[in-house]
Amino acid sequence: MSTLPAPPAEAAAHARFDLIRYAQVWEDADVLLEGLNAGPGDECLSIASAGDNALAMLATGAQRVIALDLSAAQLACLALRVAAFRTLTHSQLLVLVGVEALDLSPGERKHLAMERQRLYQSCRAELEPSSREFWDARPSDIAAGIGRSGKFERYFHLFRTQVLPLVHSQANVRELFVPRDHRQREVFYAQRFNTWRWRLLFRLFFSRTVMGWAGRDPSFFRYVDGYVSVSQRVLERSRYAATVLDPSQNPYMQWIMLGTHTTALPYWLRPENFEAIRRNLGRLEWHQSSIESYLAQHQGDPISRLNLSDIFEYMSQENTNSLLATIARVAKPGARLVYWNMLAPRCTPPEMHHLIRPVGGGLSASLHAKDKAFFYNALHVEEVLGP
Repeated sequence: MSTLPAPPAEAAAHARFDLIRYAQVWEDADVLLEGLNAGPGDECLSIASAGDNALAMLATGAQRVIALDLSAAQLACLALRVAAFRTLTHSQLLVLVGVEALDLSPGERKHLAMERQRLYQSCRAELEPSSREFWDARPSDIAAGIGRSGKFERYFHLFRTQVLPLVHSQANVRELFVPRDHRQREVFYAQRFNTWRWRLLFRLFFSRTVMGWAGRDPSFFRYVDGYVSVSQRVLERSRYAATVLDPSQNPYMQWIMLGTHTTALPYWLRPENFEAIRRNLGRLEWHQSSIESYLAQHQGDPISRLNLSDIFEYMSQENTNSLLATIARVAKPGARLVYWNMLAPRCTPPEMHHLIRPVGGGLSASLHAKDKAFFYNALHVEEVLGP
């Protein structure tokens, strides 16, 4: 991992980056990869977060994937994943992450915790000193499964273990993930799930105040309209995920509600992608840097694919436009950008469409309609025309 000069990123002035904020990437790699349409020869840039989607991008055969993050803790998550791909089998990787059966006995849980510690020791030699020191100091995170070690994941754990049981029985929650057709999902949700207690839970637990305190950072809401009901938006998107989409095929919803993946895995953890990711690990690099700093110093082949996560959510419109103008200047003509909006609406404004414009054919809307990371309100796929 390299560290570039102090980042001029707006988010760095308002939020902490010395902790694992996200132990998993909560953005659907399936729609990301379809939107990017990356392949051999592409130079890809990705916000790192925990590293899941940067790894997924390796499976496309891209020439190079450059992962950036302001947080050394997030890059340590990526580094351990890379070490695990180099060292472990696919089934061992699932154990290390925390994918496990439901209803484990105390003895089985103790055995898994010990196995994860053993698997970490197998990976440890592949880590650079800073990442090794980071994870050596967190044996409890290793024992629990590295996919549970973030602030956002602990927020969902609190929801799942302390709040959700006040609203729905464990049997009812599990029945949500039984495969059904669309009409059957609508009926189940209306009759068995959408109770007044369920709606009250959302108003309280997914409010701006509680989410900022326990899940995200309060500063991440600074560009959200004060009249927007965060909890109502999340409730509406949850209903969509439970009815229009199929929960039995949704790894993100499963982890939130069940604490593990059961009948679905995210792209980077699927067995059919394991060898392609491992084979291409040499094409991945990562840096502790803002995207602004990296692009200002980037040399070599122009970037042709950019996974920007939801970074514009935390930026003013002025700074958003400035970054988009930089991308238009340094990226390859025809380069694609994919990014999400959760609550703050951000996209390339019409007056900049001579530089960057939405990809035609309604691609953004069609991908958002099947996005399994259901809590986002918009997905944008755009292309660079040039400076």
